[in-house]
Amino acid sequence: MPGAIPEGSGQKPREYGSGAANATGRKATHWPGAATGLMEKIISRGNMMAAYSRVVSNKGAPGVDEMPVTALKGYLQEEWPRIKEELLAGTYHPQPVKKVEIPKPGGGTRMLGIPTVLDRLIQQAVQQVLNPLFDPDFSESSYGFRPKRSAHQAVKAAQKHVSCGLRWVVDIDLEKFFDRVHHDTLMSLVKRKVGDRLLLSLIDSYLKAGILEGGVTSPRVEGTPQGGPLSPLLSNILLDELDKELEGRGHSFCRYADDCNIYVATRTSGERVMASITGYLSERLKLTVNQAKSAVDRPWKRAFLSYSMTWHRKPRLTVATKAIARLKANLKTVFRRGRGKNIRTTVEEMTPKLRGWINYFRYAEVKGIFEELDGWLRRKLRRILWKQWKRPYTRAKNLMRRGLSEATAWRSATNGRGPWWNAGAAHMNKALPKSYFDKLGLVSFIDRLHRLQHTS
Repeated sequence: MPGAIPEGSGQKPREYGSGAANATGRKATHWPGAATGLMEKIISRGNMMAAYSRVVSNKGAPGVDEMPVTALKGYLQEEWPRIKEELLAGTYHPQPVKKVEIPKPGGGTRMLGIPTVLDRLIQQAVQQVLNPLFDPDFSESSYGFRPKRSAHQAVKAAQKHVSCGLRWVVDIDLEKFFDRVHHDTLMSLVKRKVGDRLLLSLIDSYLKAGILEGGVTSPRVEGTPQGGPLSPLLSNILLDELDKELEGRGHSFCRYADDCNIYVATRTSGERVMASITGYLSERLKLTVNQAKSAVDRPWKRAFLSYSMTWHRKPRLTVATKAIARLKANLKTVFRRGRGKNIRTTVEEMTPKLRGWINYFRYAEVKGIFEELDGWLRRKLRRILWKQWKRPYTRAKNLMRRGLSEATAWRSATNGRGPWWNAGAAHMNKALPKSYFDKLGLVSFIDRLHRLQHTS
């Protein structure tokens, strides 16, 4: 937004020229080609305005200072000259991140570290300058948090590997990856391309920024908590070492963030790869493989980015079983609240969730599950209506209004069966067919899937 970042000049940052030891074991210890003068690019008006637009459009919760995104413009108009001077002098200190725990799909919680809106702005500005330096050299088999790359591309690449005869997968799950990143190892990799001492110090300060929980700030000696714009790039910088190691060994693999699948021809070779890569991650990158969640198995017995595959003849993409269970669990609250609401309101509340879900699974080739889910959704809504009608008289009257004969309506209304049974019975299917829910705007998975696949 014009005026958010005031004009102004600043002193030139000092160049970083001493080099750095490489904690990953690769040859060079000095990086004479590392870029300098990056802080000036970061704080340039054009870069800061682009970062401001991105942060404002992303919205997001306030950090420890409770400043909302809407207050950022006014704050910068007053304080940006001071902040800019501190960045150029190397005296800027990030505030602690706010600890927030969110439930994980598979159980447990994931820790997010929410930076202040100002620190999100600075991190975004840093990311915009660093990404063009690092991304071009990242592996072709890396798909997460990268421009013009997606989870769908990763899933299709995985399918291609299996189609080529690699019918075993080494499914690696890194234990609490974002919480366990080794700072010295990561910084040694950043220094390969970044020779600006001010920027290196700033990145290090973001890694070490404390975590505020219950009014107490705890120091951080490892990890790069999810929640800031810089963390995804830093994770890719670290895990690109794993990518290059796998490429050097000639492996076929797909990696999306910390989710890595390696495809091999036999179980024996898979077990050998699992052992050696576990050792590599531990020794070189200081990362731990979660043995309970990792496995050498058939691709159709595992899930990758919530997709799985069939095993007949050629592998076809399908929705992973756990993804279906998660969808149903997420809709439970909507259905529970729907008992006291107009059915149209319940349908409208579900619509964004259903559209997002089917848009993500648009590349699934096994259609039966979508038909089953459509039937399940309509039955859940019929169950709500049956319970709302409550008394036999009301139920019979509504069934007659929907086209059933008086005898059939009364027999159905007084059958003594429970709501779920009645929701799946012939009388409710006839009274409330698919066309009824189509008029309410209920998303039909199978219909939308056909449209999406026809237009893609």
